[in-house]
Amino acid sequence: MRDAAPKTIYLSDYTPYPWTIESVDLHFTLDPHATRVRSVIRFAPNPAYVEDPDAPLPTMFLHGEKVKLIWAEIEGIPVDATITDEGLTTAVPSGPFTWEAEVEIDPANNTALEGLYMSNGMYCTQCEAEGFRKITYYPDRPDVMSVFTVTIEGPHPVLLSNGNPVTSSKHLAKWHDPWPKPAYLLALVAGELISHHNTFTTKSGRKVDLNLYVRPGDEGKCAFGMEALKASMKWDEEVYGREYDLDLFNIVAVDDFNMGAMENKGLNIFNSSAVLASPETSTDMNFERIEAIIAHEYFHNWTGNRITCRDWFQLCLKEGLTVYRDSQFTSDMRSAPVKRISDVIDLRGRQFAEDQGPLAHPVRPESFQEINNFYTATVYEKGAEVIGMLKTLVGDDAYYKAVELYFTRHDGQACTIEDWLAVFEETTGRDLTQFKRWYSQAGTPRLSVEESFELDTLTLTFTQHTPPSAATPNPEPQVIPIALGLIYPDGTEALETRILEMTKAEQSFRFTGLEDQPVASILRGFSAPVVLTHNLSDADRAHLLTHDTDPFNRWEAGNMLGRNAMLAMIREGTAPDPAFLQATKAIATDETLDPAFRDLMIGWPGPSELATVLHEAGEVPDPEQLFEVSEEMRNAMAETFADAAPEIYARHNVTEPYQPNAEQSGKRALTNVMLAFISRHSGTATAQKQFDNADNMTQQISALSQIVRHGDGAPALAAFYDQWKDDRLVMDKWFGLQVSCSKPEEAAATAQRLTGHPDFNHKNPNRFRAVFGALAAYHDAFHHKNGAAYTLLADWLIILDPLNPQTTARMCSAFQTWKRYDTDRQAKILAEVDRILATPNLSRDTTEMLTRIKGA
Repeated sequence: MRDAAPKTIYLSDYTPYPWTIESVDLHFTLDPHATRVRSVIRFAPNPAYVEDPDAPLPTMFLHGEKVKLIWAEIEGIPVDATITDEGLTTAVPSGPFTWEAEVEIDPANNTALEGLYMSNGMYCTQCEAEGFRKITYYPDRPDVMSVFTVTIEGPHPVLLSNGNPVTSSKHLAKWHDPWPKPAYLLALVAGELISHHNTFTTKSGRKVDLNLYVRPGDEGKCAFGMEALKASMKWDEEVYGREYDLDLFNIVAVDDFNMGAMENKGLNIFNSSAVLASPETSTDMNFERIEAIIAHEYFHNWTGNRITCRDWFQLCLKEGLTVYRDSQFTSDMRSAPVKRISDVIDLRGRQFAEDQGPLAHPVRPESFQEINNFYTATVYEKGAEVIGMLKTLVGDDAYYKAVELYFTRHDGQACTIEDWLAVFEETTGRDLTQFKRWYSQAGTPRLSVEESFELDTLTLTFTQHTPPSAATPNPEPQVIPIALGLIYPDGTEALETRILEMTKAEQSFRFTGLEDQPVASILRGFSAPVVLTHNLSDADRAHLLTHDTDPFNRWEAGNMLGRNAMLAMIREGTAPDPAFLQATKAIATDETLDPAFRDLMIGWPGPSELATVLHEAGEVPDPEQLFEVSEEMRNAMAETFADAAPEIYARHNVTEPYQPNAEQSGKRALTNVMLAFISRHSGTATAQKQFDNADNMTQQISALSQIVRHGDGAPALAAFYDQWKDDRLVMDKWFGLQVSCSKPEEAAATAQRLTGHPDFNHKNPNRFRAVFGALAAYHDAFHHKNGAAYTLLADWLIILDPLNPQTTARMCSAFQTWKRYDTDRQAKILAEVDRILATPNLSRDTTEMLTRIKGA
């Protein structure tokens, strides 16, 4: 195996590959344990290679891991190669030459799910980031792009690869992709699959065949995914002017997959949980997630495939931009305010935690040891926020003009952040040197504001500060777009939304001609990913909650009122604030508001967010106390809603045939919050009735969760299992629900019990994450003082690491907040981290992640 010793790669050390590749011809002869891969690759010296032009090219290095070389030739002459665990080195001619080789690989025993592997008898590939080197010898880096032709031989009814089909027979298929791509975008699928077929006509009139391939038995779960694909194609044409460029677009659903999906050119491979959907088996959240992921992977066709990243340090170039695009899409398909609020909740919960802990890194890192560990919320979600800020600063028209120039100028290229920013500078005339710090500095800026009002003038003085970190020890001021509105005491707007551009460590803005002192609505739409300190009174926040025209800041005002109420309960032992309870009830019963928005407004910060707030204030959070005050707030809310909850539940209960659209989804979300209040206050009779009569998974599993939490859950869990035991995706829900609905002191034991269930399979990432992802996300249970969850997770990470290092390393992030807690919990976590690190032959992925978490 590869040496687990860390080896750091630096952005500053980048040099072009010495050769270009004119064409790649691959021939796969499939066999579970002895697949043969023959390659014919045409190399030529790279004129961009910066070395002495008169010096001979160096010996050629090709990546290759866990591949057995059968033979290799250059221009028909056997090569004399030096082979290590990481690749092959050989002398080559000084001019163009053809490399031919044959290797053997073992897909059936490839449990890492990287390269070519098998999932329940089906062959599948996952080559991003560095999986192609497990298929054959090749320069496996994103800046080496070529045209690929792939031939597949095997006794399977479906043989798929990238591009357009060339020839096919009973046991052979040949595919050709005319668009140059890096090896990480190659895909191959072979197996017994059924196609759900449709077509799409592009804006120029070309007909594109669409296929969603699934296993027999899953045919009834394809329709929504297909419609989401067609909606994505249409939206990208209308909003970004991007037309699809092949005759065929295929999606394949795979059971065993480390990520959500992969954007391979013309052949997207999806985790089955991210594409298969039916009302009976999928929740509203599943439908929305599927719609977003299908859009995301399709949008990569231009922002990731036609234009890719020069090196893996530029990962945010394709991912941040594509996440931003899929967020735009979801906002247009559903509710823009609800989408924005949901994105910010996710950003604060995941990315801010990265920024504030030992895993902090810039959106574009300066170095890494294992690139798989940098598929993070910082690269994806914060990367998307940076795109959003850029659009805010330059305006919509200039944004789309610059993006069009980006597509035109860089089509077919592997690019950098500098290439991306250059088109904006050229289009707008702006100097984006300071803005670029959003890509190079780690950490979440703290933005504070002081107000003064004299006569008719309001002065807002902003101060920005980014806490230093190991990744960025001396952060400098950044460009912060601050969307501002001003609201008079009577609720009218004194100033409609205006963008303030902050560039200094401290900066003041004056507003004159005001009739009265307004309340400042700052950071509307969450215009920058910062932590805002604005010392408003609760009365001012209640004023914003009632009158703010910006949906995000209206939600934020309620969220801050809830936070203040919770902090008072924690610090002072007070009862839940009656004013907050009544304000929440007033919003919930306001029939002029979107039910989905009302659902989001009926909330307060959870224990993990409160732990972060306390830690930043220099206090040590107590998970047991956080659970107790959260329960007290839930009980108070249930009592407050005792009369309103049944009425809202009845009014918005959806009786029409199920549709996963925004209108019905919002109503179901609101009624299920009411169901939680009803079950807590009055028992589970209503939940049991909903469970028994549900014709869709959203209502059934919501009811089940309330029965398990507040009643005798065993019969309902058994009935649910008997009904759905043959559906692997529904069973993932069944596993996860039992952990998340356990009492904190019992959750680790519940998870341990479930690992002994016959249907638990730790080799399947979805099932592993269903149990341990639920445990890690359950703050009060994971950080219970008995330390059982720490030990259990460590036990299973040690078991999983030799099989699947990627999933193991990503699950290690559960330990990243260890410094927040008391010394006893810190010692328990570090003991488990050290125990994992002491495991013989620990993977590089997990070694790097835990070493960074520990801070060594």
